[in-house]
Amino acid sequence: MDTLSLFPTEDGSITFWSETFQETFHSSHGAKNEAEAKFVIPTKISEKAQTQTYLHILDVCYGLGYNSAAAIASIFALPTPSAKLHIIALENNLDVPQQAIAAGLVNIWQPAIAQILTTAAEKQIVETKDLTLQLLIGDARQTISQVPQKWADAIFLDPFSPPHCPQLWTVEFIQLLANCLKPDGYLVTYSSSAAVRAAMLAAGLRIGAIAPIGRKSPSTIASFPSTPLPPISDTEAAFLTTRAAIPYRDRTLQSNASEIIANRQTEQNKSNLPPSSSLRKNI
Repeated sequence: MDTLSLFPTEDGSITFWSETFQETFHSSHGAKNEAEAKFVIPTKISEKAQTQTYLHILDVCYGLGYNSAAAIASIFALPTPSAKLHIIALENNLDVPQQAIAAGLVNIWQPAIAQILTTAAEKQIVETKDLTLQLLIGDARQTISQVPQKWADAIFLDPFSPPHCPQLWTVEFIQLLANCLKPDGYLVTYSSSAAVRAAMLAAGLRIGAIAPIGRKSPSTIASFPSTPLPPISDTEAAFLTTRAAIPYRDRTLQSNASEIIANRQTEQNKSNLPPSSSLRKNI
C-alpha cells in the first residue's frame, strides 16, 4: 500500500506525494491549473462538446480525479446545451481517490463536481442525464480492454514519470491507447520524453508540443496524421534521433518496471545511435 502525504501547490490546490513512486501526483506549479492547461484545453473538448451529441474521454491514471473534474467543469460551464459526457477512468489504486475525498481535496471544485468525484470513489460509477463516469480499478494494461476501439475524443495520459512507471509508457500500451482514439481525437500527456514520443510515432500517431506549464519542457499532444498539431521544435526533433528515443517495451503487457527498464538499457547499449549527451553539449 502506497503512503500518501499532502503536498500544497502554487495555485492553492493540494495534491499527494507518493512514497512508493517518490513523486507528486501533479506539478508544484498547481494541480488544478495543470489539469486544465495540460489536458482539457489542448484536447478542445469544450469546442467538440458544442457540435457532438456525445463526448468520450479516457482518463488514464485517474488519481485524485482532477483531470476528469477539470473536463467536467469545462463542459458544465458551457452556455448552451452540450454533448453528454462519458468518461472512462483507469486507476490502479482506489485508495488514492478515496483518500482525496477523505482529506477534502476535491472541494476546490464546485459542489456538484465534488459530489461526482465522491460518488465515483465510493461506487466507481456515476450516471446522470448529462454525465457517465466509470472508474475501472486495476492494472491499466488489462482494464483498457474494456474501452471500445475508436471511442475516445480525448485521452489523458497521466501516469508517474517513465523512469518510475515505465509500464504505461511502452510501445505496446501506447498502441492500445491509439486503438481507442477516434480518427480526429487527441492524446495528451505532460511528458516530452523522446522515448514516449517515439512510442507514439510507432503507434501511427503524429506528435506536437504544448507550451511549458510549470516546468521547463513542453508537454506532448498526439493525433492521427489527418489532425493538425502545433509542431515540436528542431531541438526536440533532434532528440528523436538519439538513444534517448529508444522506447520502453513490454511485449507481454505483464512485465514489471525493473524488467522494462533493464531491457531498454540493454537495447540502448547495443544501439548505434548517438547518446543524447552528445546533443545536449550542442544546445
